[in-house]
Amino acid sequence: MLDITGLRKTFGADKVALDGVSFAVRPGEMFGFVGANGAGKTTTMRIVMGVLSADAGQVAWQGRPLGFAERRRFGYMPEERGLYQKMKVGEQIDYFGRLHGLSPADAAKATTGLVERLGLTERRGDAVEALSLGNQQRVQLAVALVHDPEVLVLDEPFSGLDPLAVEALAEVLQERARGGVPVIFSSHQLELVDRLCDSIGIISAGRMVASGSVDALRSAEGQRLRVVVRDPKPGWAENLPGTLTVAGDRETLVVTGGDDQAILRAAVQAGRVEHFGSERPTITEIFKEAVS
Repeated sequence: MLDITGLRKTFGADKVALDGVSFAVRPGEMFGFVGANGAGKTTTMRIVMGVLSADAGQVAWQGRPLGFAERRRFGYMPEERGLYQKMKVGEQIDYFGRLHGLSPADAAKATTGLVERLGLTERRGDAVEALSLGNQQRVQLAVALVHDPEVLVLDEPFSGLDPLAVEALAEVLQERARGGVPVIFSSHQLELVDRLCDSIGIISAGRMVASGSVDALRSAEGQRLRVVVRDPKPGWAENLPGTLTVAGDRETLVVTGGDDQAILRAAVQAGRVEHFGSERPTITEIFKEAVS
């Protein structure tokens, strides 16, 4: 397990970047780290990888403080891409594999496997600078995976990608997670976090404001009732609890609590009921509530 406990980091005299950040990522878990720009996501990941040092707190892997030897077995994809633009794709992946301690034969084997898995076979001999952003992202991911890492730490890996590239990267990360690798990635694409992640952490102004499994966070917010009525009678929801929104000829009432049968009767009497059912909040809604 990767344990982050009580991280604190300041820059200068009064800029508090992290204020007691704590969370854990378990083996085989996809952990989505979300927050606004400047919230502290990148600073946290840089401390995990040893790029920055914390003023206080600890990062531990399998119960022991994280050191250079352990970090060497991690896979890291920084927000600022670190590829050599003039180097060819295959040579680059192979080079980073050998930097991680692989033998030439093992590096070559790992490179071939990743080039094929990530759809880069036809671009293997091309310089990185000649690739699209999506293909450069694939190369960056290959560099993070080439040494078969024990943990993956990825800062905005899906940023700027088209849907096909997003799906390709997501599949590879899910494969690694199914193999028992803890995967932590930051993203502003909350619908993607909602779909892929087992757990999430929400950070705001350097503090963790929510953390836990997706199911637990949704359950904590409680279920609500959503009713959609087409061409309703005016004022049908005036005496009902909840929030009413109007879009064209449809009115949607969202209710937390209340008598669902009474609400259904009122909706049926008002017009054509197109939807009536309970639902749990999305990650986007949980995020908005947590940071507000």
